[in-house]
Amino acid sequence: MSAKPVAPATKRRPLGAFLVRVFAWLPVAFAVWYLAAPVLMWPVVLVVRAFALAAPGSLVRDFERAGAVLVFVTTLGAGSASGRDTEVTVDVDMLLYAFGLPLFAALTLAAREPGTLRRLAVGYVALVPFIAFGIVAEFLKSVAITGGAALAAQTGIFGWQRELVAVAYQFGALIFPATTPVIVWVLLHRAFLERLRAST
Repeated sequence: MSAKPVAPATKRRPLGAFLVRVFAWLPVAFAVWYLAAPVLMWPVVLVVRAFALAAPGSLVRDFERAGAVLVFVTTLGAGSASGRDTEVTVDVDMLLYAFGLPLFAALTLAAREPGTLRRLAVGYVALVPFIAFGIVAEFLKSVAITGGAALAAQTGIFGWQRELVAVAYQFGALIFPATTPVIVWVLLHRAFLERLRAST
């Protein structure tokens, strides 16, 4: 009587399972992020206010909020048809710079590591300054570059300073929102990544 060969067990694919969980969590994380944006953006607004109002020669007099939109009320004036200066305001959609939050949350929840809530909190705190940076950079770009020569002349931002604002905007709008959540996640999940690498 001959023994039948045992079929090899199906190899588990931890990386594939992790990616499936990430994509499953993404719509949930984005929905919570969108609905909770007024609360999630509150610390970001505090950072922006502290920076903008404390800066020497500040261009900002006050702030207003409309949901996830932050309105910079500036000290700058724009000529009106009546010949009087009108107050210049700049609207910035904060969500454009905060989409890394749900991405970080989905990655963290998909990893299913111990201390998930602590990791979420640490990651959120780490991302807030980068979100604030992007918002301030867009404001400076609006008044110093895209707002026209008359408005730019009032800011006192010329030459290399305009170039610096342009570079800061590129980082704040294109690089930081997409890369910082992944970098922060990697730093908080090094042991998980080691196990994932060892299993592939």
